[in-house]
Amino acid sequence: MSTAYAGTLRCPRCSQDYAESSAFEMCATCEAQGQHVNALPVYELSRLPRGLRADLAQPGLFRYRDLLPLGSATVPVSLGEGATPLLPIRRVAEQLDTGELYWKDESRNPTWSYKDRLAAVGITKAREAGAEVVIVSSTGNHGAAVAAYAAAAAIRCVALTIESVPLTMKVLMQSFGAHVVALKNPSDRWAIMRAAIRAHGWMPMSGFVDPPAGSNPFAIDGYKTIAYEIVADLGRAPDVVITPVAYGDGIVGLQRGFADLLELGEITQVPRLVAAEVFGPYARSAGGQPGRDSRVESGPSVAFSIATPVATFQGHQAIAATRGTAVATPSDGDILAAQEMLARLEGMYVEASSAITLAALRALRASGELRADDVVVCIGTSTGLKDIGATASMLPAVPVIEPTLAALEHTMNAAS
Repeated sequence: MSTAYAGTLRCPRCSQDYAESSAFEMCATCEAQGQHVNALPVYELSRLPRGLRADLAQPGLFRYRDLLPLGSATVPVSLGEGATPLLPIRRVAEQLDTGELYWKDESRNPTWSYKDRLAAVGITKAREAGAEVVIVSSTGNHGAAVAAYAAAAAIRCVALTIESVPLTMKVLMQSFGAHVVALKNPSDRWAIMRAAIRAHGWMPMSGFVDPPAGSNPFAIDGYKTIAYEIVADLGRAPDVVITPVAYGDGIVGLQRGFADLLELGEITQVPRLVAAEVFGPYARSAGGQPGRDSRVESGPSVAFSIATPVATFQGHQAIAATRGTAVATPSDGDILAAQEMLARLEGMYVEASSAITLAALRALRASGELRADDVVVCIGTSTGLKDIGATASMLPAVPVIEPTLAALEHTMNAAS
């Protein structure tokens, strides 16, 4: 079986090459210069026939395995992830005064989020390496996905989360067999994770440094397949892709996927990538490079899974490489209004951290940065069922009525 993976990693900032054995340590050269940067897998696309090929005999997203960082004989760990629908959302497009608008519905993945793509590749790599335990730091989706795929691979999973995350997230991780513990201070998770990795050799499935650098670099490339699917479904590259962003894993995978398609001759230009964020660290770092200077004020948010106060180099670079931008939406009201609009107009109930893409789109149209004829894809990263509490807080109580038509009509008139 052919594969374009070169078996090495390269720092995207200084181009230093690293062996797989150093994949989970930051680039030493960049760290010495005050930048936290992870090396990423290197591919030699010249090894492949020109054009994108999908091997339909492979399960899930591994139909694109010759563009993933795996050995040719590695057996995939798949739960049927990928091939999620790209849906036109015409009524929302009309509401927001934009042109062609599509929703990439990643809630159709096995654990109902796009993190399954990361987990499928990361856990497959862990099994390839003979790992007995994986460890992840997560507010929910990431941990649930890693726990599910670790269960499928018969690999033990340890998940470090935050005390304040919704109960649904904790239950998901526990249900898949992970050993889950919660901490009050988010950064304490990373300190424990570093200690566990160095003491026991457990394989990390997420980042574990502060300021953050990004997740398992092999796993990130699972997100490349979103780009492949978008172009396959549209028959072209969109003009703009808007995606929720925290530490930049997803937007990096998208950028790398579109870059593959450009080199393979499938597209003639990459779309502009827009980071939809809560508090604005990427917007703040737009004029330079992120690091501690990109840190912004933060606080609680309904979009808690992406409410980071600091940008990563990798996310910043992906935005810059595509001539993209970042849009901050700190208002819970604006985010929940976007969630409600998508549900009411299109029948899609998504997590607040996904709905933020529509709030960003509205802001881009208002500022003129988005043209009315742009073809736009929003990445819907997860289902709203992961946190119904946030939505419920904005809805009226369900009335209990007498068993009469008059009582029903009364409640309907009162609600109109």
